[in-house]
Amino acid sequence: MKRLLILHAGQTEAGPVHALACAALAGAEVEAIEVKLLRALNADIEDLLAAHAVLFVTPEKFGYMAGALKDFFDRTFYPAQGKVEGLPYALIVGAGNDGVGAATAVARIAQGYPLKAVAEPLIVRGVPTTEDTQAAQELGAALAGGLVLGIF
Repeated sequence: MKRLLILHAGQTEAGPVHALACAALAGAEVEAIEVKLLRALNADIEDLLAAHAVLFVTPEKFGYMAGALKDFFDRTFYPAQGKVEGLPYALIVGAGNDGVGAATAVARIAQGYPLKAVAEPLIVRGVPTTEDTQAAQELGAALAGGLVLGIF
């Protein structure tokens, strides 16, 4: 069975980043795949290696990704070498500013694994609107659909 891993780096289960991750989860819940939503601090190399695609969801912190997501990358980078090449990924950034720095940093690190971006980053500026939540849900659905159809 195909597996989608959704990693969120929000500080709380009630914050806007977690809400965007949950919207993506709702969109991805397709009977034909398994979807796992984890906090980045609780995820490990086994979670990454078991995934057929990954959706990273992070707040923007000081123009960069959250430390929790960077910590996940730090803990999994070397153990993942030679094992995840071409793994599809997408990104959602909950931005207080413009989100570009966070998106660029994740893309740069993802190249080192190397992971394969399958969608443009979804950058949500400010408090997520209904449209932002819908876009996160659609991104989750697109990742799940791509896995089901064997597109990636």
